[in-house]
Amino acid sequence: MTISAIRHRLISYLTNADDSKVKAVYTLLEKEIDEKQLFILSDEQLQILDSERELHLSGQSKSYSRKEARQIITGKRVF
Repeated sequence: MTISAIRHRLISYLTNADDSKVKAVYTLLEKEIDEKQLFILSDEQLQILDSERELHLSGQSKSYSRKEARQIITGKRVF
């Protein structure tokens, strides 16, 4: 079964499940759910991202597509 199919089945199940089962599933995943929500950037990190974005938009820095980046990382392309 594909991950997509599993997600679809879980969503369908949780949509129709009784409250106690929804709470049980949530209890199993609560820590992981909370940890994912802890990914918050600091003000300094946001400033760095903003400045990098401005350099990109103004054409002062070179940007690469995902495919180009993968080729550079694997040594199949020189930047």
